[in-house]
Amino acid sequence: MVIAEALAGIALVKGAVDGIKSAISTAQDISEISHHIDNLFKGEKEIQHQRSKASKDPFSVYSVAEETINAKLAQEQMQEMKNLIDTRFGHGTWASIIAERSRRIQEQKEYEKEQRAIKRKKHEEFVHTSKVLGLGATGISIFILIIVVAISAIAGTVSR
Repeated sequence: MVIAEALAGIALVKGAVDGIKSAISTAQDISEISHHIDNLFKGEKEIQHQRSKASKDPFSVYSVAEETINAKLAQEQMQEMKNLIDTRFGHGTWASIIAERSRRIQEQKEYEKEQRAIKRKKHEEFVHTSKVLGLGATGISIFILIIVVAISAIAGTVSR
């Protein structure tokens, strides 16, 4: 499985590079090759992820060599794409792409952190309210059951 995932990462990188190379000369704007760039980053991420995971035999020369060479190949391909994109769309285009991607990743991480904090706070408020009301798990279950029965009774009365 580890080898298959590493091969998938390399395949994504190579496919992205081939796609960019074939479309770069005719592309009118970066959007025409953006999906290839996205695949390039996905493949590179998979390769790095595989490199950080322990393989079945992390000390074998084969594992170490494969992980190292795949990472180097991905770096070479990223550098080649940087050069192609900067040549076609102007110096600094690749750096702008990298900076914007990093900014968006950071914003997403901050958003997720905020959502976890909100969820944690709501849970703490619920627990506190339950304690104040003297409701344990059994009390909460009974309370919910009463609400469900009441709603069912109301619905039954309304439908008649």
